[in-house]
Amino acid sequence: MSTTYGTFPGSRPRRLRTTPAMRRMVAETRLHPADLILPAFVREGISTPVPIAAMPGVVQHTRDTLRKAAVEALEAGVSGIMLFGVPEEAKKDAAGTAGTDPDGILQVAIRDVRAEVGDDLVIMSDLCLDEFTDHGHCGVLDASGRVDNDATLERYAEMAQVQADAGAHVVGPSGMMDGQVGVIRDALDQTGHEDVAVLAYTAKYASAFYGPFREAVGSSLQGDRKTYQQDPANSRESARELALDLAEGADMVMVKPAMPCLDILAKVADAVDVPVAAYQISGEYAMVEAAAANGWIERDRAIMETLTGIKRAGAQMILTYWATEVARQL
Repeated sequence: MSTTYGTFPGSRPRRLRTTPAMRRMVAETRLHPADLILPAFVREGISTPVPIAAMPGVVQHTRDTLRKAAVEALEAGVSGIMLFGVPEEAKKDAAGTAGTDPDGILQVAIRDVRAEVGDDLVIMSDLCLDEFTDHGHCGVLDASGRVDNDATLERYAEMAQVQADAGAHVVGPSGMMDGQVGVIRDALDQTGHEDVAVLAYTAKYASAFYGPFREAVGSSLQGDRKTYQQDPANSRESARELALDLAEGADMVMVKPAMPCLDILAKVADAVDVPVAAYQISGEYAMVEAAAANGWIERDRAIMETLTGIKRAGAQMILTYWATEVARQL
């Protein structure tokens, strides 16, 4: 009997799925610990870590436990750590001045981690005002209560300098202000920090999945961020943001959130020649953990599947709260 190859029965794709060894050999996408970046929260004025209820397994660190978490991430093979500072409530104000205080919690934490791990772990810092403002927005407000884009850029330039002075290898401006990458790049270059990289939050959508993060940073937000974060309905808009960020000097670009935006991630990855990151955000983490806790899904498989999907879509770097755990498994 003659067999026609290229069609069934001569062509049988299942031949390449027969055993674990076969499936591993032909896998098109492979996760590696070096793909992973650990987001971490450090809170001022606490003596023991504070669990985040909506994110089981994640805590607001003390300075000491943050240093330990950084070392554990390094030992597991994780490439970087993204730091978020949580100041004491009394230190929040309309301008977010704790965010530019050289002795503010985020700058202190950057110095702590840099002293602990040196250049062996890439230290990234969140460059945004929302954790430090009493109104919870990512910038300063004008007289009508609207976020003032250009006044906020002045604050971002100050933040870039103090974070770089503290030892950040990478700053991550997450506020989605127009012109933020260019202003930050200029501020770094003019203060002798030419080697500090900028990770642009290029496509950051006004997502419903940020909820647990608000608890993690003790957000004071009233209202929403829809006038500066992108509309989840829009795709072409992200291409415009990407072109602007690259023109302004972004060293790396990011899509956030990850799973609801895999199509955007794929388009960005296809369009650029700089490294591409994706942030698997708090709500994505919380969904998997909650479903697993109820016995509805297999936790470990679900974690790996979500991360593999993000990498398959084009991310070279993935920010995930499971970074250290997954790196150890890999």
